[in-house]
Amino acid sequence: MNITDRIRCSVHRRNDLVFRPADFMRFGSETSVRRAIKKLTNIGVLVRLGVGIYAKAKPSVISGKPIPVQPLEVLGPQALTKLGVRLGQSLQTAAYNSGRTVQVPTGVVVNIGKQRISRKIGFNGRFLQYERAT
Repeated sequence: MNITDRIRCSVHRRNDLVFRPADFMRFGSETSVRRAIKKLTNIGVLVRLGVGIYAKAKPSVISGKPIPVQPLEVLGPQALTKLGVRLGQSLQTAAYNSGRTVQVPTGVVVNIGKQRISRKIGFNGRFLQYERAT
């Protein structure tokens, strides 16, 4: 069984939806793991959310192209958590949940506190937006 098959089996067995190449380093060298992830991305087992961040994929019902198994609202915070970022509730979401406003928050906004992040995480033209608030 080669590294690509071993990583594919590992992805299917795990409950995680978001992966980093570091999760698969036990299967081989960094170069071979990255090459295997690229193959899995090309065949539709994984989709790329950002630099070094991948998610489980499924075929789209409409186009047949691979899409993430969950929406970006679910995968984005998981990816940031895997990168070690502490997340909070966005101001818009907090205002809606407390009843101060009836406007439903749109987009995918996460509160990163005082941390600084320049990483783009998204899929198919939709990206996470960061809110720096305490």
